[in-house]
Amino acid sequence: MNPAPVDLRHSELTVGELARRSGVAASTVRFYEREGLIHSRRTSGNQRRYARETLRRIAFVRAAQRIGIRLADIRDALSLLPRGRTPTQEDWALVSGRWHDELTLRIEVLLKLRDKLIDCIGCGCLSLDGCALVNPCDVLGGSGPGARGLGGLLRETPYEPPAAQDAS
Repeated sequence: MNPAPVDLRHSELTVGELARRSGVAASTVRFYEREGLIHSRRTSGNQRRYARETLRRIAFVRAAQRIGIRLADIRDALSLLPRGRTPTQEDWALVSGRWHDELTLRIEVLLKLRDKLIDCIGCGCLSLDGCALVNPCDVLGGSGPGARGLGGLLRETPYEPPAAQDAS
């Protein structure tokens, strides 16, 4: 079954059209809006309408999420883009350029992790907590939770729990 065609004569998209065109669920579109990543206007019937350039914003958000950029950082970057017009290539370069150094660091960390995993798996013991090479006598356990073997280069998880709702 083919999705319903989008009428290109209209300059705005409904939630359903935006979801189909961007490849995300309608609930994700609404979530991105709640998080301030995209914006809509409301019709007189209180229905959401999105400008066509919202497709590019969603593509940007999804690409940034795939490489582990936190939603707060994505929101900050998107706040640099103009509202009311389609962003130019220069606009996108400004936004994405902010992450160059961070991505370079992540690549370096991933390469180190890959190389250490190959070495460790190669010994065949599969007992990382008791490994005499990686963590003899669990000495790293005393320095706190989480990964310690990469010199503290790993950032905290990009997951951000939803803000607690005030019950008052």
